[in-house]
Amino acid sequence: MDLRDPRLPRFPGLRRPDGRRLGMPGARLLAVTVVGSLMLSACGEGEGTTETQTETQTQTEAEAEAESPDDAVDDGVDSTDAEPAELPGGGDTLFPDRRFVALYGTPDVPALGALGEQDVDEAVDRIEEKVADYREHSEEPVQPAFEIITTVATEAPGPDGNYTSEIDPETLRPWVDAAAEAEVYVVLDLQPGRTDFLSQAKAYEDLLREPHVGLALDPEWRIGPGQVHGTQIGSVDAAEINEVSDWLAALVAEHELPQKMLVLHQFTDAMIRDRQDVDASHDELAITLHADGHGTPESKMETWERLQRDLPDGIWMAWKNFHRQDSPTFTPQETYEVEPKPWFVSYQ
Repeated sequence: MDLRDPRLPRFPGLRRPDGRRLGMPGARLLAVTVVGSLMLSACGEGEGTTETQTETQTQTEAEAEAESPDDAVDDGVDSTDAEPAELPGGGDTLFPDRRFVALYGTPDVPALGALGEQDVDEAVDRIEEKVADYREHSEEPVQPAFEIITTVATEAPGPDGNYTSEIDPETLRPWVDAAAEAEVYVVLDLQPGRTDFLSQAKAYEDLLREPHVGLALDPEWRIGPGQVHGTQIGSVDAAEINEVSDWLAALVAEHELPQKMLVLHQFTDAMIRDRQDVDASHDELAITLHADGHGTPESKMETWERLQRDLPDGIWMAWKNFHRQDSPTFTPQETYEVEPKPWFVSYQ
């Protein structure tokens, strides 16, 4: 039993508050008016001057209007018609177009996994090297990823009594931005303690609006009143998972984002109650079941096969390799010889 220590928004173009052009700046309009007045005075009241004045003033206004910086951007191109953002590697659908290999952990905390064993630039290099080892065994493109533990289960209750420590989104921003630049997918992993998954997910909405950022729920660390980490394995019911998936799917639709990964961690049957009721129907999401057990090859395969029984349709399978707890750790070839071949592999 394991008790160890998933299109950028199509931003609207620049618009004025009332949605209309402002026309000529006031100073230029004043200049045109003065020129017209001076011409009227110079021409006097002679016969035929009115037509000449009108033509001249109209021409001057037209020239000024053409030079207006407000109109310079109105070149017939709809500024709202920006190209929709895509996933790293292109496209807007996660599976079956690609597979993923990820480093798992928390920045600057080596004890929590491989991701925290180096800085972000070195982490990018490390996962790209790992992905290269997998590509020769895959018919589909293999995509590098980070799975970042974003809220960390704690032994002490903490100031709010929730037994979880929430990392400031701005602390994670450099990792998320560096991942985008390197075309690395990011999954934010939640260990919510005694609070609920949806409350924690909403705290990271700004990061989840990024097209390359998905979400993971880790029920092992979802404990109830009177429970503490390390004594009980946590659990969550399907209803709470569905609240998160409804919210996340709506976020994707509202901001016209590409499909997002929603990872569900599990290694015991009890970790996800009423699993048959998990809603995997949202086209905006690719729900992935992450077989999170460690140990011998035999024990890992037993967990892998058991978790697939009565799995709701539409859920993709994922696998985890442990550098220290597995004996031995599967090689990339051995990992991809697992049936069915996992769509997401992480390294802790």
